[in-house]
Amino acid sequence: MRLLLAAVAACFIAQPLHAQETTMTKPQVLSFERVFASPDLNGPSPRAAMLSPDGRYLTLLRNRPDDKERYDLWGYDRDRGEWTMLVDSKKIGSGRALSEDEKMQRERARVGGLTGIISYQWAHDGKSILVPLDGDLYLAGLDGKITRLTDTEESELNPALSPKGAYVSFVRDRQLWIGPVNDGAGTGAVPITPQEGKAIRWGEAEFVAQEEMNRLTGFWWSPDEKRIVVQRTDETPVGIVTRAAIGATGTKVYEQSYPAAGTNNAIVQLFVMDPDGGDRVQVDLGSNEDIYLARVDWAPDGKTIYVQRQNRDQSVLDMLKVDPLTGKSTVIFTEKAAANYWINLSNNYKFLDDGSLIWWSERDGFGHLYRFAGGKWTQLTKGDWVVTKLVGVDQKSGQVTFTGNKDGVLQSQIYALDLKTPGHIRQLSEADYFNSASMDDNGRTMLVTRNAPDQPLQNYIADASGKRLAWIEENKLDANHPYAPYVASHRMPTYGSIKADDGKTDLHYSMITPEMEPGKRYPVFFSHYGGPHVQVVANTWTGALAQAVVDKGYIWFEIDNRGSDNRGVAFEQPIYRAMGGVEVRDQKSGAEYLKTLDFVDPAKIAVYGWSYGGYMTLKMLEADPGLYAAGISGAPVTKWELYDTHYTERYMGDPRQVVQAYDKASAIPDADKITDPLLLIHGMADDNVVFENSTALIAKLQGDAVPFEMMLYPGYTHRVAGEKISPHLWNTIFAFLKEHGVTPPE
Repeated sequence: MRLLLAAVAACFIAQPLHAQETTMTKPQVLSFERVFASPDLNGPSPRAAMLSPDGRYLTLLRNRPDDKERYDLWGYDRDRGEWTMLVDSKKIGSGRALSEDEKMQRERARVGGLTGIISYQWAHDGKSILVPLDGDLYLAGLDGKITRLTDTEESELNPALSPKGAYVSFVRDRQLWIGPVNDGAGTGAVPITPQEGKAIRWGEAEFVAQEEMNRLTGFWWSPDEKRIVVQRTDETPVGIVTRAAIGATGTKVYEQSYPAAGTNNAIVQLFVMDPDGGDRVQVDLGSNEDIYLARVDWAPDGKTIYVQRQNRDQSVLDMLKVDPLTGKSTVIFTEKAAANYWINLSNNYKFLDDGSLIWWSERDGFGHLYRFAGGKWTQLTKGDWVVTKLVGVDQKSGQVTFTGNKDGVLQSQIYALDLKTPGHIRQLSEADYFNSASMDDNGRTMLVTRNAPDQPLQNYIADASGKRLAWIEENKLDANHPYAPYVASHRMPTYGSIKADDGKTDLHYSMITPEMEPGKRYPVFFSHYGGPHVQVVANTWTGALAQAVVDKGYIWFEIDNRGSDNRGVAFEQPIYRAMGGVEVRDQKSGAEYLKTLDFVDPAKIAVYGWSYGGYMTLKMLEADPGLYAAGISGAPVTKWELYDTHYTERYMGDPRQVVQAYDKASAIPDADKITDPLLLIHGMADDNVVFENSTALIAKLQGDAVPFEMMLYPGYTHRVAGEKISPHLWNTIFAFLKEHGVTPPE
């Protein structure tokens, strides 16, 4: 690290986008008000791009220039080369308030702040699209005709068309409903599962599946739509949390089933039945009810159901093969975690028509692809890098397409291999960009999303070789782009690495500096997250928020500590039963490095984090009083016993068995050690990191006469954001820093 300092410090003056300066207007300073206003400074940000079953149409959700949070459905006719708005959310929307269940589901899916159309599904014949909007369902034709399928006060949750398009299915009032589409009439849906009271839900994923397991549905159609697998969830054993959603005009109290760490989970069962609910058989998930239902899939031929069953400790994952006629199951293989580690669930797998399986596993210490065929395993990728996504499989040609960081941990490229010769990996994407992709079911047409530090998100259609066929959204950073007035002063990030305190582990960081004067020292806005399954340092577009902070005269700094994502088992493993330890030390290494730079004011390093990052702020201030100038803690977990089972126990174990580990990880006992200025922020209706986390901290700080400041947001959940609220939040943060002297030089 010492050898790096002289060389790195000399070149660490971030540069603007020189290529754009000649065409752009005079540089303008970004305000927080403009950052969060419409149109979005990042440019258009289409979502949920899909190809029609016949491949002719590309559809996506596009946000409005005058309302960046509202999305409409658009379609691109590839034959005619024309874009058309297929569904205008403002014209057909009822404006009806969403049910509490749908609001919470949206929070789980991280789309709670969006309005308009947030999802849709193509019909099998490619002639119509199922569109949920304002709690009801519509069928939109390509000819512009829109048929309303439901009109109820209750929300239709998890709506889906059956694979061949004969049925529409959804969850309403804790029951699964199914009805024939009938050429768009589709209003004859009836419940096919019983109503068994508030504690029993049919067809819904349980809380931890939605929040932590990336499984948002609780029913699965067979390919021939003759049978359907339905989840039954019994929440009777789950503890009830009385959640007070404190709003501006009053408080609403919700009794929420919340499986806190060390308490009982819901009991999950699976049943296979006909579309009318008849001929019901139960799936054998084993004698132990205290398990997690991770994934459910039908084999391509519809003759087998595959169920992934995870144990409570999340150290073992069984793949069950289920007979849909009898429900009988057998284990066909078992995935076991490394010592002092856990099983990371994944959607990176695909069952092939020949009965084999493409599967992602960390069994060799890094996330790689394998093929399971005839009871034998073949490793398809290997090396000290990670496959981040299985994008698609062309079963005719044998091409497997995936993304990974084979060419550097800060990169994401699209690659392909052939099943017959997996040792030869081809790069399909452009190396100057951070790339992600999805594909059609046949694995032949690719939807690519890419960005770079000097280019916001772009989207295009490509063939299986990666050749661009057409832009979906070029989002060119030209004079017509919303960000154009700020391009001339845009500061590019620079990247580097330092050693962790073990003297051998590389920690990658990024830094954006303002335009600096020689001899002056500048304050640092040290942003962090620190938790697992997140990587913050990458060769990507940083967005307008970081630039607004830099425009204020601050250095923006981030570092990925041990425990973060995409570096393999050994890098993530140190947080096992030790949250709030190695991450805090690694962030400290970043701060100590900053203090060696001659353009950094060592007395003005402020730390900021939200959620796990908010927890990290507290632990960092507690561990090293005086090291940081100030700390901002947003929506922090303060006691891990207050967080849910699947997330917390994955890393920390069961608190009933490892009491000392939880005591050490808690941010409450050592809160009296905080001597630096602290700003605590929390939404008062937070159903994820419940407000009790902050009230416990507040009581501790007040009881020990520790001074701190606080900004609470009535009515807001874990996402405290909006066109007016976001500027208020960020202006509050920088008013706090100014009050405590964490300011740029004169």
